[in-house]
Amino acid sequence: MKLLKKTQLFFIVILVSTLFVRAQDIRPVNATDIVKKSYSPFANRSFPTQVYWGDTHLHTANSLDARSVGVILTADDAFRFAKGEEITASKGMRIKLGQRLDWLVVSDHSDAMGTMDRIIKGDPQLLTDEVVKSWNQRLNSADQQLVFNTGMEVVEYLSQGKAPAILLGKDLQKTVWDEHVETADKHNEPGKFTAFIGYEWTSTDAGNNLHRNVVYRGDADEAKRVLPLTTAEKGFNPEALWEWMGMYEEKTGGRVLALAHNGNLSNGIMFPVESNPATGKPLTKEYLANRSRWEPLYEVTQIKGDGEAHPYLSPNDEFADFGTWDIGNFSPTPKTDNMLQYEYAREALKNGLKIDQEQGINPYKFGMVGATDSHTGLSTAEESNFFGKHSGEEPNKERIAGIMMKFGDSEYPSWSQQAAGYQGVWATENTREALWDAMMRKETYATTGPRIVVRFFGGWDFVDADGQSRLPAEVGYQKGVPMGGDLTNAPSGQSPKFLVYAVKDPYSANLDRIQIVKGWVDKRGRTYEKVYGVAWSDDRKPDANGKVPSVGSTVDLENVTWTNTIGDPELITVWEDPDFDPGLRAFYYARVIEIPTPRWTAYDAKYFGTAQETDDPKVHQERAYTSPIWYTPE
Repeated sequence: MKLLKKTQLFFIVILVSTLFVRAQDIRPVNATDIVKKSYSPFANRSFPTQVYWGDTHLHTANSLDARSVGVILTADDAFRFAKGEEITASKGMRIKLGQRLDWLVVSDHSDAMGTMDRIIKGDPQLLTDEVVKSWNQRLNSADQQLVFNTGMEVVEYLSQGKAPAILLGKDLQKTVWDEHVETADKHNEPGKFTAFIGYEWTSTDAGNNLHRNVVYRGDADEAKRVLPLTTAEKGFNPEALWEWMGMYEEKTGGRVLALAHNGNLSNGIMFPVESNPATGKPLTKEYLANRSRWEPLYEVTQIKGDGEAHPYLSPNDEFADFGTWDIGNFSPTPKTDNMLQYEYAREALKNGLKIDQEQGINPYKFGMVGATDSHTGLSTAEESNFFGKHSGEEPNKERIAGIMMKFGDSEYPSWSQQAAGYQGVWATENTREALWDAMMRKETYATTGPRIVVRFFGGWDFVDADGQSRLPAEVGYQKGVPMGGDLTNAPSGQSPKFLVYAVKDPYSANLDRIQIVKGWVDKRGRTYEKVYGVAWSDDRKPDANGKVPSVGSTVDLENVTWTNTIGDPELITVWEDPDFDPGLRAFYYARVIEIPTPRWTAYDAKYFGTAQETDDPKVHQERAYTSPIWYTPE
């Protein structure tokens, strides 16, 4: 009996306790009871937690040059492919991405956009002109040499403004542009896939590459209100583009940004320090301010070469000679060594510090972008799935030994193409607005293809223990600024510290190392650089000069594969600048390097059964480049 009563009492206590707890659970919650820091480490976050992958530079049949060499894929095809659909390439092969993209900019050339496609297809309105009618007949000939020659003739006429008036009118331009932007809106799915509106402004005066891509934040209704700028209208001076961008924003209330690419083909005029190459006049403060305002990003890697560094400019950087294209521009003019310092991103970042010190404005304070610049309608940056620069470079038995581009007596062989690149954007959501805003604040980075996840923060208060964090972004945003950010007012006696974290692409190779590249300018205006090894795999030991030994290689070229038995899947560390001078301007960015893997040429040789008799490197080490963090003295 006593046992029964004790049991009953026990259950009564449990019942009352449960009811009390439930009553606490269901009582109304007062806002003052909610604290900012939740038990859940993922609640109440306001910073970006997701990296979104895409390409700001893709051409389709609407681009004059792409269509003239046989590309037939449209912007609709390009967006469907980027979303992960399987489609048919221009030469008839079926193709699908290994991993779909999160966003895409179809950036067809604004000059003569859609014109070549309409000539070939025989637009009835255009065929009323006898010259256009003749072009249409020749471009549809079975004689491929005649087709090529005619295509070059059309390109020449249109690029020089000598084409029939019916091809140069605003009516045709508006028809094409309206279709272009409506296609982007059709494929834009906020939260799932972002289809940006964009175009390429193609300044190529005397063969010198000053191309810029323009990316819109808004929608088709806004973009239709102003036609894109062409070089046929305003010439080759980038100041004309910045003026157009200001006019666009004022007239529409929208936002646009621009990014340059392929300074390696500019013959020393992409990043001027004294005079505007388009006018020959000294750089004004207005030029410097406008370039800083309108061009927050630079395309640092793509099919036509890698633009981060050059071995001539960085002889102490063992990884500087990667995907180097340095023969010339789009003309027979030869390249000379003195041009190189005005063509590569690292040197531009250094010169930007010098200009800032002298003029109070840094025109080269840009973030890093990777893109393809493919003229196939296919954004392919995977080595095993590379469809080349244009339709003639789509997979075939002859392409490795072929010639891709020829400048006078100089040639770029087809094997020199890079299967690059992609852009990672740290944004709060997958929408036009969130991604575009992240690009403007430069919270973005470039890769040569692999989807390596990289976070990079700078501050004064990081400690070694932060390098063990499993939520590095949490501590990164609390204690510092992300890639693209600024540091100033160095605390007395302190040096900046950087938290850097990288995780391998799950479908790609392990990581070899993380390096931090520093550039700075002294009081006399002389610039310097240094590459620091800050984290590496496999318990290797640096030598007396701080150089980390090679990671080795597991590449099997016969079977075109490798093993991840070397390298690490992730690397994380906190690094403090040992050479910091608080009185000198500086920048820092992270470079993450994979272990060796086969290039696309090795996959071609295996697939087609052809021996590789070319001089191309058959193995390389792919990489990622973060946007810099800048330090400015008070």
